[in-house]
Amino acid sequence: MTFAVALAGALAFRALGLPLPWLLGPMAGCLVASLSGARLHGIRPLNDAMRAILGVAVGASFTPALLGDLAGMWPTLALMPVMIVVIGALGVPYFQRLWGYDFATSYYAAMPGGLQDMLLFGHEAGGNLRALSLIHATRVLVIVVALPVLLVQVWDASLDAAPGAPIRGMDPGQIALMALCGVVGWRVARRAGLFGASILGPMIATGALALAGILTTPPPAEAIFLAQFFIGMAVGQAYSGITWVEVRRDLIAGAGFCIVLIALTLAVVEVIWVMDLAPPREAVLAFAPGGQAELAVLALIVGADIGFVIAHHVLRMVVVILGAPLVARLLGPRGRRDERG
Repeated sequence: MTFAVALAGALAFRALGLPLPWLLGPMAGCLVASLSGARLHGIRPLNDAMRAILGVAVGASFTPALLGDLAGMWPTLALMPVMIVVIGALGVPYFQRLWGYDFATSYYAAMPGGLQDMLLFGHEAGGNLRALSLIHATRVLVIVVALPVLLVQVWDASLDAAPGAPIRGMDPGQIALMALCGVVGWRVARRAGLFGASILGPMIATGALALAGILTTPPPAEAIFLAQFFIGMAVGQAYSGITWVEVRRDLIAGAGFCIVLIALTLAVVEVIWVMDLAPPREAVLAFAPGGQAELAVLALIVGADIGFVIAHHVLRMVVVILGAPLVARLLGPRGRRDERG
């Protein structure tokens, strides 16, 4: 049923001529079905496999010139930890004082990290696991929906370009090599305990072969469309089982915080543009605190500098995952659960 709902959403978006049908269509279809009371379920290994496609796509874009550009990214990379601190300083009082969540829930709801990591840390700290899940799902959803509008209306980006060449006519050897990088990179990274293993493992493996000149072809467009479909479905499916009480509190609280996050992102982009540190389109994709996979999809679609975008999101994840638990122990009480949740 979940696949059918997601496909119906994608086909509806295509029929209506709406943007990003294979990403936003499944997301919208699953969200509407969840709000209607449907119980939706995903297949975790299959979702991770779709993320591995994005890792391969990012790694295939690596060139010696891109590695040389990394050193020049330090001014914008240095802004990322500052932005994370500001997000926390705004987010914790927002959730705690305005919405009445306990400190652990407020803190990990504000942190712009990966969903699984924030749920794990928040649960260990005594936070409301269900509220955290819905708030972070809403963060990803709202930002992924809002960014295409901003990219088109403000920066005249095109969302209609194919994210790659069609599979017909591609070298079968290159396709096999990309598949091998995706599987091996993912398995090795997962065994090593690397965060975001399903994306970063394939990205590292593919990037190494691309830099060596062995891999010369990015994934076919059909693979990117498939990845969009499953990523959109996973975002919408996260709302499965939501009640109207949770809509009135958790979903609205998360959506309200997204307004703060988008405003902060645009302020940072303005600073970067005024200081001539990076193009605005790349900057907004790099600093928007959405999901790493979803923003990688958008970067591929609009033809942004994917290396610049991913470098900043990897740094964001590293800073949040390593720093958030340490700061939480210093700032707040442990083990207190949300009395309302």
